[in-house]
Amino acid sequence: MAGIAVLRPLVRAPIRHIARTYATSIPAKAHHRVVIVGGGTAGVTVAAQLQRNAQFETKDIAILDPAQTHHYQPGWTLVGSGLSSLENMHRSMFEVIPEGVRHYPLRVSSFDPENNAIKTSDGVDVSYDYLIVAPGLETNFTGVSGLEQALQDPASQVSSIYSEKTVEQVWENVQAFKKGPAIFTQPAGIIKCAGAPQKIMWMALSQWKRDGVRDNIDITFATGAPAMFAVPKYSQALEQLRKERNVEGLFQHNLVKVDPKNKVATFKKLADGANGALVEKEFGFLHVVPPQKPWDWVAKSPIADAGGWVDVDKSTTQHTKYKNIFSLGDASSLPNSKTAAAITSQTPVLIDNLLAVMKGAQPKAVYDGYASCPLLTGHNELMLCEFKYGGVPKETFANILGGQETPSRLYYHLKKDFFPYVYWNSYINGTWYGPSGFFKPNTTPAQP
Repeated sequence: MAGIAVLRPLVRAPIRHIARTYATSIPAKAHHRVVIVGGGTAGVTVAAQLQRNAQFETKDIAILDPAQTHHYQPGWTLVGSGLSSLENMHRSMFEVIPEGVRHYPLRVSSFDPENNAIKTSDGVDVSYDYLIVAPGLETNFTGVSGLEQALQDPASQVSSIYSEKTVEQVWENVQAFKKGPAIFTQPAGIIKCAGAPQKIMWMALSQWKRDGVRDNIDITFATGAPAMFAVPKYSQALEQLRKERNVEGLFQHNLVKVDPKNKVATFKKLADGANGALVEKEFGFLHVVPPQKPWDWVAKSPIADAGGWVDVDKSTTQHTKYKNIFSLGDASSLPNSKTAAAITSQTPVLIDNLLAVMKGAQPKAVYDGYASCPLLTGHNELMLCEFKYGGVPKETFANILGGQETPSRLYYHLKKDFFPYVYWNSYINGTWYGPSGFFKPNTTPAQP
């Protein structure tokens, strides 16, 4: 791993852009050939790759996002585990917007796809020829009674890696906890990076083992899901780890309430249906992953499906009704795991199909559902879960290193050292394609 060791001091290497067009003066109305809603991983990456593409001749792109800071959210697990600092996991939006792309710090309030227009809460109307919707999803801390109050009190021993405002408290709590019941939760339903709830659990367990207090701590993984992971191959391996490491599994138990004063977490048993019983468990340490959902302004719009996600074809990323609209990332209806790794495969497909539509052709590029979850299972070990639609493994290194359900130190350093470096220096600059590395993949399946 000497090569990766060389990269460690480079993680904070600056992103250099020669010319940016941050919109300090915003007109009442604006029009752009391509408008991207969202300046997170999906929005910035698709803008960067499109801007670099020689076939995109009229380079007129605008990003709408009110945020002033761009976060590398996969790194929050590293922060909560004491493996990195929060400072390494964010940049100003000004640093990451691609050259020549206009950034409007505006909050979208509604979509008018019949008129190719967007309204913002700031009173500015923005119209487009083509629209890419990538605002991510909402992390709903109010969805669990008492959770917000508990997170505001450091003495509560309640924390979460799912916010930059709470993630540093996770590591502080892990270090301080020496004895008693520790509960790690995962909500029912769709969340970003479905492996993260147990990544932090395995890292805490590993740290407590290092500190010599593991035997004094009773660990519970309480999940709204019916199994450890959605992909059977990895779920079986993780279930074996759970049993070997003496972790209690509460499946189909959805956290509904936190009482920080009495140190009690209340779960609803989903297996019993709508009238499922409530189960109370005492805790000394509680890590919570809040429920997540589409943004209301997306869910209630004409471009959303019944679940509130942007309604796109799962293969082409094109909207099912409005052919000049595309979507990728967490806000889309793509039925796969919502991860940064998935975006690396979605982006080139979306761009190839967008360019085809611009030329009056049919979209032919196909997204196979690829996603990856670099699942930390302890210090110096990681299970590199890679899969496509249908929960079918699609492993990059299996032919060389064997099945990736076996935790490896090599994969650990990819997550800890290499991926953060690549993210800031290549991924969001439009030159990283995930499993294809630095080479753009062929997005069109071979014809029989």
